[in-house]
Amino acid sequence: MEFPYEKDNKERIPLEHYLEEYRGIDPKEAALRCGVEYDEEKQQFHIRLMGYPYAVDYPEFALHPENGGEEAVWCSKLVPAQIIVLRFLIFGQLVKSTGRYLTYREIPWGEVYFRQFEGRCLTRLKFAFGFKLNQFSKAMEKLGAGKISMGDAAYEFEFINGLHVQFILWAGDEEFPPSSQILFEDNFPYAYQAEDLAVVGDISITTLKKLAES
Repeated sequence: MEFPYEKDNKERIPLEHYLEEYRGIDPKEAALRCGVEYDEEKQQFHIRLMGYPYAVDYPEFALHPENGGEEAVWCSKLVPAQIIVLRFLIFGQLVKSTGRYLTYREIPWGEVYFRQFEGRCLTRLKFAFGFKLNQFSKAMEKLGAGKISMGDAAYEFEFINGLHVQFILWAGDEEFPPSSQILFEDNFPYAYQAEDLAVVGDISITTLKKLAES
């Protein structure tokens, strides 16, 4: 696999590491553990990421959009998206949710990494859409997200197979700044670590901004 992001070692080096680990997994075990389909003949996993279906080659990783247009193609080229898919298939486990949602602080080790998550996700979300609720709703509807009754605008969507996220916004005005909350379905800690959830939020916000512009 070629690496078009040589200038960014923070992404390239982890990607190389996970590509090597990925080659060593048992694909049947990974499919069972993650609750995804694996096609032995084509040597491909089938996953959903941000509402789009993808085929994932094994053992040489590649992420192929199966439909979804240019947004799906664009998302598949994001190095953080590639890493989050790799980490799901290498380490993740899909456990049935109880239906409860957790704040980042309630995730194991979330309190330790909260400052980073706040800056990278909560602050970014509120300033991207806190004064643009119509654009937020437009992007969420393109994503196929479900509207929920929280805040001034809120939606729930599937990030990756069986793992759902809720984005909640309170609009800003002349007196008060906007605010935001991101909640994770309670099966997330079985699939990802706290550090990963900042990447989940980052990918989600980046995709929503792309959808809002299109």
